[in-house]
Parts: sequence; structure tokens; C-alpha cells
Amino acid sequence: MSIKISGAPCCWGVDNPQNPYLPPWERVLNEASQAGYKGIELGPYGYMPMNIERVQAELSKNDLTIIAGTIFDDLVTESNLENLLHQVDDICSLITKLPSTLQEKGQKFPTPYLVIIDWGHDERDYDAGHPEKAVRLSERDWDNMMAHIRALAVRAWDKYGVRSVIHPHAGGYIEFEDEIEKLLEDIPYEIAGLCLDTGHLYYSKMDPIKWLQKCANRLDYIHFKDIDLDVYKQVMEERIRFFDACGKGVMCPIGQGIIDYNSIHKLLKEIDYHGYITIEQERDPRNSDTSLSDVKQSVDYLKSVGY
Repeated sequence: MSIKISGAPCCWGVDNPQNPYLPPWERVLNEASQAGYKGIELGPYGYMPMNIERVQAELSKNDLTIIAGTIFDDLVTESNLENLLHQVDDICSLITKLPSTLQEKGQKFPTPYLVIIDWGHDERDYDAGHPEKAVRLSERDWDNMMAHIRALAVRAWDKYGVRSVIHPHAGGYIEFEDEIEKLLEDIPYEIAGLCLDTGHLYYSKMDPIKWLQKCANRLDYIHFKDIDLDVYKQVMEERIRFFDACGKGVMCPIGQGIIDYNSIHKLLKEIDYHGYITIEQERDPRNSDTSLSDVKQSVDYLKSVGY
């Protein structure tokens, strides 16, 4: 089993590029390097500048490669498709020119990936983690979203050679068990792979081990995070947006929460997973002063149990 651990700016609270409290992207890259990472995600569209020379210089200075870029946006609304395709062009034209990493033996597709996440719907955000309450899309809107995902993935692959991976995300319209199953029926593996996130699965009432195993043949990329069970129980009793729950500390350093990473390690050996796993710990960016310490704890814990 050949696994590489990488990082993401969300560990520094970078999820909404308009948030006025975000740390400078140069600091994020520097601290990611200090934590021992060799690879990092680009973060949400609009956080790092679309300036190849500047970003390349900072990555090189910190001995980092880019593992993925992300579309984190409304995938449902028809009028948003042109904006989404524009993001594909911007992100892929940047990440394919930045320092990349060697493909691991057995890794299905080379990095960098394009991570595709549906986001931006209040009616779902407030019901994140509640499959029994959350409204589902109409058949027409679901089909729209699937058509949009196919268009984005085909554009990324045909024009830039970038593999797209779809990320079920708490608070979006691809979150729960029924939605992931329908996604797998509607998007063939030739078009896009899957990026499963252990924390989002648990948050949304699914067993990460079961779902990693179930989706093994569709899995191109994995996100690791951990959940503080006491905070989780508290926020499940509140009407709260997903990132507000993260601001309360529902995500904790890996090894300090409820998710069993020893059993996940054993499973990844069994399914013969090769490639990249990115550590995430969403938070309020005003708490990013503890990000480096938390990320180091996560990295050290995973190394201690054999990753």
C-alpha cells in the first residue's frame, strides 16, 4: 500500500474566499511545509491568486506540490453552468502548470485532481447531518446537477487531462446515503471518480469504513478528518449551518475524535488503496493560530499508526 499524506487550506479555516478573517495564503503554504506536508490542495476558487509565477514561487520555496483544485459552488442552478465552466478553465489551467507530484504505483489517476462539491443552498446547510429532515432535489433538478457534473468533468479531462473526483459534502445536495448511491448510478466511473471524506460521512450518519469499502472501485482520492463526539452531539441538537458547527470545534485533530483510523488503515490495505489522502480540519479562520499545532498532531498520529 502506497499512501501519501497531503494537506488543505481548510485546516486554516479557508472555506469561503470572501471571509475577511482568512490567513494569508503564503502563511498557509509555509505552515503546511512546517507540518511536514509535501503536497497541498489549492483551496477554494479565489483564495490563491490565479498567478502561476507567484504561486509557483511560493510552492517551490516551501517544497510543496499541488494535489488538487476545488469547485465548491452551486452545481444545481442552470444559470450557474457558465460560471462553473469558467472555474474549470481557471483552476485547471493553473494547477496543471504548478509543481506536480509523481504518480504512485497503483494510483488510478495522477494528481492534480479537480474536486467537485455542491454547495450554496441554505435549505440544505441548516439540515447538514440530518438525512431524515433534509429536503431532496426534484428529479429535474437532480438531473440538471448530474448534467453539470458531467460537463465539468469532461471539460477538465478533455481540455487539461485533469481527473475530476466528486466529493459528497455535509450541507450540499450530495450528502446522504441515498444521494451517493444515486450519484454512483448516474455518473459513470469513466467520467469521474469519487473523493470520500471520513468526517463528512460520519457527520451525515454513515459509517466511513463501510462506505470506503463499498465504494472501493470508484475511489480515486480520500479526505481524512476526525469528529469531537461531544461537540457533534451538541450541534446535532441545534439548527446550525455546517461551517458554524465547524467553528464550534466539531472537527478535531485526527486521533482525538470518534473515527477509528486503525481500522481504516487495515481496510485501505485490504482494498489496495494507493495514492493521496488529504487531512482536513475545518474551523473558524479566527482560530487559525492553532492550525499548525493541530495539523502536526494529525500527521504525527497517522504516522504512529502506520500511514
